[in-house]
Amino acid sequence: MSLPFYQRQHQHFDRAYRHKELESTLSQYQKEEKHKAAIYTYGSSAYSREAALAARHGSASYSQQSTASSHELDLAYTHESATHSKRSELLDKKAEAYRLGSELVNKKAEAYRLGYETYNRGKMIEDCLKLSPKAKRAKQSLLSEEKENTVLDYVVPVFTGRQTYVSGITDTEQERIKESAAYVARRNLFATGEGITTTRKETSSVEEETYEKSRKVAIREKAERLSLKKTLRETEEFHRKLNEDSLLHAPEFIIKPRSHTIWEKQNVKFHCTVTGWPEPRLTWYKNNVPINVHAHPGKYAIESRYGMHSLEINKCDFEDTAQYRASAMNVKGELSAYASLVVKRYKKGEFDESFFHAGTVTLPLSFGVTPHGYASRFEIHFVDTFEVSFGREGETMSLGCTVVIHPEIKRYQPEIQWYRNGVLISPSKWVQMHWSGERATLTLTHANKEDEGLYTLRVVMGDYYEDYSAYVFVRDADADMPGAPGSPLDVQCLDANKDYVIISWKQPAVDGGSPILGYFIDKCEVGTTRWSQCNETPVKFARFPVTGLIEGRSYIFRVRAVNHAGISNPSRISEPVAALDPADRARLKSHPSAPWTGQIIVTEEEPTEGIVPGPPLDLHVTEATKNYIVLSWKPPYERGHEGVMYFVEKCVAGTENWQRVNTEIPVKSPRFALFDLAEGKSYQFRVRCCNSAGIGEPSEATEATVVGDKLDIPSAPSSVIPTRNTDTSVTLTWTESKDAKELVGYYIEASKVGSGHWEPCNNNPVKGKRFNCHGLSTGEHYIFRVRAVNAAGLSAYSQESEAIEVKAAIGGGLLHGVCPGLSGKADGLTDHTANWEGMHESSQPIFDTDALLKCNAKSNRQTVPSRSGKQRSPTENKVSEKDPTPSSQKATTKQASKSRPGDRSALERMKQKNNIAVPSPPYDISVLESVNDSMVLGWKQPKVIGGAEITGYYVNYREVIGGQPGEWKEANIKAVSERAYRVHDLKENMTYQFQVAAANLAGLSKPSPPSKSFKCEEWTIAVPGPPHDLSCSEVRKDSLVLLWKPPIYVGRTPVTGFYVDVKKTDESDKHWKSVNEKATANKYFKISGLQEGTSYVFRVRAANKAGVGKPSDPTDPVVAETRPGTKEVVVEVDDNGVISLNFECDQMTADSKFIWSKNYEPIEDDSRLTIDTKGGKSKAIFKDLGEEDLGIYSCVVTDTDGVSSSYTIDEEEMKRLLALSHEHKFPVIPLKSELAVEILEKGQVRFWMQAEKLSGSAKVNFVFNDKEIVNGEKYKMKIDHNSGMIEMVMDRLEDEDEGTYTFQLQDGKATNQSSLVLIGDVFQKLHKEAEFQRQEWFRKQGPHFVEYLGWEVTPECDVLLKCKVANIKKETHIVWYKDEREIMVDEKHDFKDGVCTLLITEFSKKDAGIYEVILKDDRGKDKSILKLVEGAFADLMTEVCKVIALSATDLKIQSNEEGIRLYSFVNYYLEDLRVSWSHNDVKMKYTERVKTGITGEQIWLQINEPTPNDKGKYILELFDGKTGHTKMVDLSGQAFEEAFAEFQRLKALAIAEKNRARVLGGLPDVVTIQEGKALNLTCTVWGNPVPEISWLKNEKQLVGDDHIILKFEHGKLATFIITAVSTVDSGRYSLVVKNQYGTETSDFTVSVFIPEEGMEIPHPEPSKGDKKKKV
Repeated sequence: MSLPFYQRQHQHFDRAYRHKELESTLSQYQKEEKHKAAIYTYGSSAYSREAALAARHGSASYSQQSTASSHELDLAYTHESATHSKRSELLDKKAEAYRLGSELVNKKAEAYRLGYETYNRGKMIEDCLKLSPKAKRAKQSLLSEEKENTVLDYVVPVFTGRQTYVSGITDTEQERIKESAAYVARRNLFATGEGITTTRKETSSVEEETYEKSRKVAIREKAERLSLKKTLRETEEFHRKLNEDSLLHAPEFIIKPRSHTIWEKQNVKFHCTVTGWPEPRLTWYKNNVPINVHAHPGKYAIESRYGMHSLEINKCDFEDTAQYRASAMNVKGELSAYASLVVKRYKKGEFDESFFHAGTVTLPLSFGVTPHGYASRFEIHFVDTFEVSFGREGETMSLGCTVVIHPEIKRYQPEIQWYRNGVLISPSKWVQMHWSGERATLTLTHANKEDEGLYTLRVVMGDYYEDYSAYVFVRDADADMPGAPGSPLDVQCLDANKDYVIISWKQPAVDGGSPILGYFIDKCEVGTTRWSQCNETPVKFARFPVTGLIEGRSYIFRVRAVNHAGISNPSRISEPVAALDPADRARLKSHPSAPWTGQIIVTEEEPTEGIVPGPPLDLHVTEATKNYIVLSWKPPYERGHEGVMYFVEKCVAGTENWQRVNTEIPVKSPRFALFDLAEGKSYQFRVRCCNSAGIGEPSEATEATVVGDKLDIPSAPSSVIPTRNTDTSVTLTWTESKDAKELVGYYIEASKVGSGHWEPCNNNPVKGKRFNCHGLSTGEHYIFRVRAVNAAGLSAYSQESEAIEVKAAIGGGLLHGVCPGLSGKADGLTDHTANWEGMHESSQPIFDTDALLKCNAKSNRQTVPSRSGKQRSPTENKVSEKDPTPSSQKATTKQASKSRPGDRSALERMKQKNNIAVPSPPYDISVLESVNDSMVLGWKQPKVIGGAEITGYYVNYREVIGGQPGEWKEANIKAVSERAYRVHDLKENMTYQFQVAAANLAGLSKPSPPSKSFKCEEWTIAVPGPPHDLSCSEVRKDSLVLLWKPPIYVGRTPVTGFYVDVKKTDESDKHWKSVNEKATANKYFKISGLQEGTSYVFRVRAANKAGVGKPSDPTDPVVAETRPGTKEVVVEVDDNGVISLNFECDQMTADSKFIWSKNYEPIEDDSRLTIDTKGGKSKAIFKDLGEEDLGIYSCVVTDTDGVSSSYTIDEEEMKRLLALSHEHKFPVIPLKSELAVEILEKGQVRFWMQAEKLSGSAKVNFVFNDKEIVNGEKYKMKIDHNSGMIEMVMDRLEDEDEGTYTFQLQDGKATNQSSLVLIGDVFQKLHKEAEFQRQEWFRKQGPHFVEYLGWEVTPECDVLLKCKVANIKKETHIVWYKDEREIMVDEKHDFKDGVCTLLITEFSKKDAGIYEVILKDDRGKDKSILKLVEGAFADLMTEVCKVIALSATDLKIQSNEEGIRLYSFVNYYLEDLRVSWSHNDVKMKYTERVKTGITGEQIWLQINEPTPNDKGKYILELFDGKTGHTKMVDLSGQAFEEAFAEFQRLKALAIAEKNRARVLGGLPDVVTIQEGKALNLTCTVWGNPVPEISWLKNEKQLVGDDHIILKFEHGKLATFIITAVSTVDSGRYSLVVKNQYGTETSDFTVSVFIPEEGMEIPHPEPSKGDKKKKV
């Protein structure tokens, strides 16, 4: 696959990248300069034309003339006061020279301008290079042998280029350039001659010209320049608002309204500025209610003028404290801006802070509480932000942002948080964070695809924060092998144990152009650098179990992908994982004993006694794929003090042939992965435990499991819809895959329309169904597709989307204010981030006026934090000290009156009082119900009770008139024990404040701070009021029980149920979420799924038919944790069958008590339950457990830190307890197995049963047909008290032994028995089996067959007959027969491995028959018969044909001179193997042109003289009698063209070879002849067409004459005649034959000798191969 488009469009930080970026920016900068100085550009163009003309004229005189003219023009400009009349003659003479000189100046100006632009661009590039140096890298850490040591040389730029462009030219240079341009403009203006007069003054050496511009022309030009500048500015502003699709754009706040805090009776004015087209209509709201000026005349004044809007509020009072909203709306949308107003009130020269004490209220988003204790507004702005970034694996990336906070508090630094995809990032070796006090940076030291995602910078100031987000893309590094896939990502270690761990990963988006075949997993022991591969063959499933780990050692893992091209780079290494039992790992994490060394030494205790372990528990298959199956189980209860190990067994489902899988080494972990299972087969599994005492019984077998992938590849997504976003991005949405399981996410790909190349948009799967694809080319058209991924693999691609042009959407993307302040926040958003679409006014935060008062109307300087962490006013402390309430006085008196000197109990209480203290004040006073003359209050128990139980509460109240509180009055004389109280005799429509004091044995606490002001009025709402008195019990690490009391005010209809809400303590109120979807009728609820160590708060809402009421006050924060020493309620059944619930507490004090309850209500009926408490133990004893006792039983220990527990008895548990009680009352000896029977080796019959445990005094009675039988000659009986095994053996089973057998056990008072009925068919079958085993035993005394004769077909397609024998000795003979005729075997069988074989090669019909093999020696003989006839022979032939068909090679294409041949080879061919060919799925008919056949082992199809109709798909089908096996080849396209071209070439060669010219024979190699003789040589020549011939002598053309006669007759006979040879005729002659198909030369040598002298004429020796030569 090609590189992603963002890797091509957004290149990396090198010189090419910088130049490309700066070119576009320089172009924009130059356009802006042209708009600002249009006159300079005009002058430069005139100057440039003159410079070009000067270059074309090179004569000296002309140059001199032009120079003089130019010089005189300069002088004329300098001396403007010279008279025009005296120089008119000179002007006439120099007119021509001036015209030419003007063109020269213009050309020089053009050259200067081009030089300036070149200089400008070069300077910009140089400065940018200086401004953006390569970042220093962190020291590389060793990640892997292959990749982590590579030196990186790459930095991804994360900067805003537009902010650095103008810095490329200094101010001095810019001024110099402008001055030069102005000079050129003036010269150009003079060249026009408009409004200029010329004078001339002659001297002896110099001629001067002076030009004077008229004032009228100068004014007109200046006005034109000003008009041009104005037009340019207006055009620029217009284009800034202009959109290609429409001139309309949504409202935008240029200036937002600001929040104010003022005093009463002051005026306040909100201002804002809004732009948009059409002009937006602005509306002001107060707490989301439109402000009506006419309804409040004189109160509000609203003005709107030229886009500036204001709201003035006159003489503000308390009721004006609210949140104000300015809403701007036009046809393109609506946008809102918010501001808050807080009005403070005077009181006697001070602030009235009684209304403004801090409480647990929700603060507005624009306010935060600083550590200094005062409320402040912080404005956080992000400057020089990081944008969408692109990088690659292995490189260093840096994200940075400058943060501006107002107001600035030097000692109060913000909290800087970084998030990736909404998850908080912690510093690590991969991520480094830095905060300089002004700039926050995050550096990815070694980027990986795991680092891709939406990065969010959050700056927190108190309770207020702001976010900025942008997406970071990371692509694959270059693979070592071209075409290799991308590296996997997100490698994790799951379910680690002593010698086993599961590795999971995510598949890469880039496959390199060919499908990924699978993955290799590598491991490395921590502390070493040696990596080893865990799997031999690639696995496709994205999870893999790694076994064989060494206990106590730590490992890291990595994964590599493989395809046909090669292996990818390794993934990022996983976190280290220790090969430990999970319990040991948890212990080490909670109690570290030594620094981490990477290795943990594990020791085991010395076993105290040898106990054979019991069977493992809960065995099940946790994961099943076609490559492996993972088993999981729990250790047994019976295992002694030593560790246990495990043996795993398997069998094919439906059989009992159990085979041990790990035969050599038992496993230590309760997990095991099985490989090499046959895909598609069904298996069962079981596990045995073992230790030094032996191997235990097997566990229960699992259900049948079919080997295959249980997790399906997800279906393809659908409905891919692109929408415009920005100039370089598109927002993509799609419909999720249906019924997708364990979905990891989605990969998105994009393609330019018409290119055919798909490129990934993301390299890390994204969840949800929405994504922003960045890095696209502006103006290009793209299509998109999506595919889903899970552990099973990647889905098919979705259908391609419609094409979309990349350009900015109308309004520039997101509406301002919908995703507040963050234009980049939507980049790359998926559904797990804030979805801005469809949000309206109601989705904006709404604040209650009272909440604003409570959090903002406090004195910023006079409030101090109290111990509880809340803010308390000094005024309130003064009131409590100066004016003690009547209730506190009376309570003190009352307490003293109880302690008379003569009262001994009073003396004891006074002694205890010395060790206790008064409680802290109650808090969080709320109104639970209000009627015309009374109100019901609720409050929370004091956080500190003083060491003694709270004895009661006292309530005071006071009236508040006009904001002025009155005197405190007591509401109750007698202390109330409940935390709810109705205050009577109140005045209707009067406002009241309340306070509560708590009392214990030590005295009365300080009263609580005054509550909020509550108005006494009749509640008429239909829904219920808030529940109250919430408390938490049974707090554990992941759960707790919440209790509450129902609301006092129930509304118009009774309460039907309750809803429980929960949130983390540090989260805002918008994070409240409901725990129960359906309302619960109970006044308690168990909340599960809590995170250990996290603090939570809870609240409850009541519901009736009218709806859901107001929530209760939240509880105090509760940390989800199981405290050390926490114990649970335990159910016990004693030996007498008595059922009881038991609870123990070791944290009790002298005053602590056990309080039992049922369904969290006090137990009033003691007729069914008896409570027995002794010391720190309490027991609830059931008298007669029945259905009326079903429920939740809880026990709370008072005067402790929340010690409590509960136990649920449901119907199933009740049945279990009753059964257990019955067992204890009437004990039964438990049996491991009932009475069973089995046949022993010699045909003996063994009856046996096994008890769980037997004492030494246990007795057994053996009964047959109601008669006791005893140990004797026929019956051999045995009892093993240690193992509980009871057995009886009969030597031989006879007919009279048919009947019922019973074993009766008695061990103390416990009894049991088991019977076995052997009657009828059951007995006959057993009897027959016993006799068979008896005969088999006798047979096996001599040589015999263990496995009888059978057959198998070898991969070479041979038939192998084999059998397995035993009890063989040297003298044993084996003889083979076929059809009762002995088969002569060449070699004597050596019985190696006890297997006898007979190999039959090239099996065919002639080999059918009955085969027999006989074993014999002096001890006896045995035989085995195999009938290979009829059906058995047909089955064998079918298997042979199947193996032959499977041995067929892939179809090949071969061209010859006749046509094209398709062929395949098999090991050998049988006639039973039927062969057929198909062409384009149509069975072929054979003709003279198309033939098929078999040659040896080759099966072929010959197509003579192929035509285009022969193109297509050819299928060879080999039918073995049951199944067809096909081989396919595609003879079309390039394959056909190449084959057809090769056929044409071979055909042409064959024709040429057949018809080429050649010499068939007749010429000798050497002719020796006497001088004077005649030489006559004739040869035959062939060729079609008839060849041309020529003769050569010594390689020179030979022409016939009377001496040498050359003839060529009949087109085939060539004659060579020398009438009388002489010595001159000696030499080398050649006959050359030639036609259009070729040329051939035949050589011969003539040697002439003179007989008188007896000597030869020398001639050249013929070289080897010179006889004939073909060309």
